[in-house]
Amino acid sequence: MEVKKLYYKIGEVATIFNVPTSTIRYWESEFDVLRPRKSTKGNRMFTERDMRYLQIIYQLVKVKGYTIQGAKDAMKTKFDKLEENAMMIRTLDDAKRFLLDLDKKLAEKQKAL
Repeated sequence: MEVKKLYYKIGEVATIFNVPTSTIRYWESEFDVLRPRKSTKGNRMFTERDMRYLQIIYQLVKVKGYTIQGAKDAMKTKFDKLEENAMMIRTLDDAKRFLLDLDKKLAEKQKAL
């Protein structure tokens, strides 16, 4: 079982979504739903809620090719469906990572025999 973090740093978020940190900052400026907290040093700290919104934005903009305005409009009109799809994608990605890790461990054990 994977333990979820309370906060993700912007570098971690960028790595998860395979985009530059500047893209995350740009999306934050364009989408009002993204409201990361700031540490005392001013570093952005993204919550699980922010991560769900980022998953939706990523799917719309990077996967489906929506414009920023198109993604904003879609989030206003079809948010529940988009959130459901994003949660399914994240669950499938987690399962894929788990299975790949399991496969790697099994291959290592077999190689040791």
